[in-house]
Amino acid sequence: MNSKPITDPNRALRLMGVLNNNVDLSKVPDSTVEWALQHPKEAGAQFTAFLKNGGRVIVGESKIITIDRTTPFDLKFLGDGWTIEEEDERSLALTEIDLTNVHLETMLKDGENVVGGEEKLKRLKEANNIRLDAKVFQTLWKNKNLIPESWKKKTRGKVTHIYFDGTIFKIRNNRFILSACWICSAEVWNWRCNWLDSEWTFYDPSAVLTS
Repeated sequence: MNSKPITDPNRALRLMGVLNNNVDLSKVPDSTVEWALQHPKEAGAQFTAFLKNGGRVIVGESKIITIDRTTPFDLKFLGDGWTIEEEDERSLALTEIDLTNVHLETMLKDGENVVGGEEKLKRLKEANNIRLDAKVFQTLWKNKNLIPESWKKKTRGKVTHIYFDGTIFKIRNNRFILSACWICSAEVWNWRCNWLDSEWTFYDPSAVLTS
């Protein structure tokens, strides 16, 4: 398939006309319409990904997600008083992520059951992997259907908390990072912001990309 982008505006208009005349909106759930109206950028990004895939529905888990870098992470998500102290610049440069390339790393060494948060962060940096940032988290949080099913699995019977260490938040001189986890009993995703001075264990992996 020719992968060159559209440069002819008339061709682009023809495409929009074809879609407008042939999409059967009677088969689109109203909940989906409402989501698209409330999240126009995310809806556009997903539809763009559909077209980039040759107009074919991806069967199984979505692999490529689009990160809108025109706006930063919305600190209002956390509440008042929060600031961003540090971010992984390599993660901030990503506008697309293939979720199949994301690894979950605990950074525990042989014989260890726990590791301090600051020590874990130090090890992540030394490993030179790209630590996914809070905007990646926020993209997945707004589009939970894109979160890999494998992230719902428990680790040794414990709920798995997946951390996004690419963004370090600060409030009242304390450092925090975001995480997401699947609550099986309620069948919902949950999030929390953890104090970096806490201890991390085998069910507290970090989402990273190999650099």
